[in-house]
Amino acid sequence: MKKNFIIFLSYIIIFFNSNLLSNENKQILKIGLLAPLSGEYKELGNSLLYSLQLALDEIDDKSVFIIPRDSGFNNKEKIEDAIRDIRSQGANIIIGPINYEDFKNVKKFSDIIFISPSNINPEFNDNIISIGISLESQLLALSKFVKKQKKTKTVIMFPKNQYSKLIETKLKKLNLQNSKVFKYSSNPEVLTGEIEILTNYSQRKKNLDMRKKMYEDKEDEQSIKQLEKLNQLYTLGEVNFDSVIIIDFGNNLKSVLTSLVYTDVNQDKVLFTTVNQWFDESIFYENTIRNLYYPSVNYKEFKKYNQTYFKKFKKYPNEITILTYDALGLIYYAWKTNGEINSINDFSFKNKIKGKIGTFSFKDKKVTQELAIYKTDIDKFIKF
Repeated sequence: MKKNFIIFLSYIIIFFNSNLLSNENKQILKIGLLAPLSGEYKELGNSLLYSLQLALDEIDDKSVFIIPRDSGFNNKEKIEDAIRDIRSQGANIIIGPINYEDFKNVKKFSDIIFISPSNINPEFNDNIISIGISLESQLLALSKFVKKQKKTKTVIMFPKNQYSKLIETKLKKLNLQNSKVFKYSSNPEVLTGEIEILTNYSQRKKNLDMRKKMYEDKEDEQSIKQLEKLNQLYTLGEVNFDSVIIIDFGNNLKSVLTSLVYTDVNQDKVLFTTVNQWFDESIFYENTIRNLYYPSVNYKEFKKYNQTYFKKFKKYPNEITILTYDALGLIYYAWKTNGEINSINDFSFKNKIKGKIGTFSFKDKKVTQELAIYKTDIDKFIKF
């Protein structure tokens, strides 16, 4: 199977290059691809290459050609050699780099436009456009959703780690109204104590104990009923927020959710939201939360893309590859609209662009995705 896989991948690369050579004298669109086609992340690189093959199949224009080159991973010399090789083939636009850390290296190639699936900086950055699902787009979508649900006191939660300053900077730029920031430890043992402070858990627990004592020595029917009701509670009193936005993933996210439930945050009154989970089905097993909302790419298109990819290549793609798929569509649209692509300004579209992941807008040289809100509900994702 592995041998067949290698042969198939080699066929795709040969296919790209042979078509390019046979049409070198025609009016064509040449697009480079920087992908880790060797080393530790070669499976990702192969997946990126396959996604472009799918995009080419859908575009069905013999004038479009891909020039794939191995960029390695965190390898300055290799990525620069790959860019020079692509440029020598006559391409002035490249899909990549994947890693935001490589941006410094590619900026020196000022005559080339880079469309990156990175989500770190959604603004036009010299000669680079990032089309990843940015935190800004997600927070804007959540902010609108929270407001629509008539929530007015939001706590934005995120861990204390290497990304804290970046998140704080983005939040400051967005200037979200009626919100406050809460940073927590990534250590689950410390986390629970911090959330107890956030939710005023100790005082609410005391409130319940004090109220119980008011009825414990009474024998009238009303007092007995009140005590029975109180015995069904864990705390008494409300928290001082009505919605949370948790900027976290995986097990860390699940730890935060568990701690909020442990401190008796009322899910009927407090809205639980988080950032894009790429429809991670493991969240279904976090049964402490009844409804968790988050902004995401178009689920219907995401499933369709995965199924088409699997049908053709007998394996499922890495999530990021759908961004590469959309990158090719975006470049093709710019080329057909303008007749050619000479600079990054050719992507300053007035109209919104619809892709597989959702709808893009390019206003004031800033890339924004219009994301839908989904919720987890009994082993399925539902568009809200």
